[in-house]
Amino acid sequence: MELRLSLFGVKRSLPLGGLARYRNAWVILAAALLAVPLTLWLLAPAAVPDLAHGNVAGARALAAGWARGDMIVLVRHVERCDHSKAPCLIGNDGITDRSRSVAVGVGAQFERLGLAHADIYNSPMLRTVQTAGYMFNRAATGEDWLINCKGRMLQDALAHKVPGRNLILVTHSECMAQLEKDLKVSASTPGYGASLFISAANPAAPKMLGLIEASDWRSVTAQ
Repeated sequence: MELRLSLFGVKRSLPLGGLARYRNAWVILAAALLAVPLTLWLLAPAAVPDLAHGNVAGARALAAGWARGDMIVLVRHVERCDHSKAPCLIGNDGITDRSRSVAVGVGAQFERLGLAHADIYNSPMLRTVQTAGYMFNRAATGEDWLINCKGRMLQDALAHKVPGRNLILVTHSECMAQLEKDLKVSASTPGYGASLFISAANPAAPKMLGLIEASDWRSVTAQ
């Protein structure tokens, strides 16, 4: 059986079997074109969850993990002076004067979580030393591994994690990005004073819990 077509006045005949083959070919091509973006989407790294803005399940997981002493948290220093027009606190490579209140505010949130069972480290850069001082009322001279973290952030963090004690690391955005890479999640862009939480309940398989920006703590709720 044939299908007769007229194109620009020229009559042609096309076997119905040939028409079916063309149709099947187009279906296969369309399916292939749809499969490519779907495959890329499925293979893409998971995004870092936002623990604020009403993420009740995330906030509950954070509270429970913190109570058990399972958490590792990387905290980015607050606003650096050499990247701002705002007045410096002390030293051009330190934090801005206005960011002291941000550090104090974030520290208060950690105080609410509880710091009795927490170990706190900071990098040796002045901006992280100052941040740790205002955030936690304590600051060490600094740990080099919290600035030289390329390829080793997760490994070094786990090495410093004591069972039953939370680990707070005042560090830099590059180290946060390295840890996200180590955990195979998509890179986030944490702001100044942001906190990145990782569950180390199973040290052999640590899991990304999520991120809280400095200005978002008030929207964290477990209710």
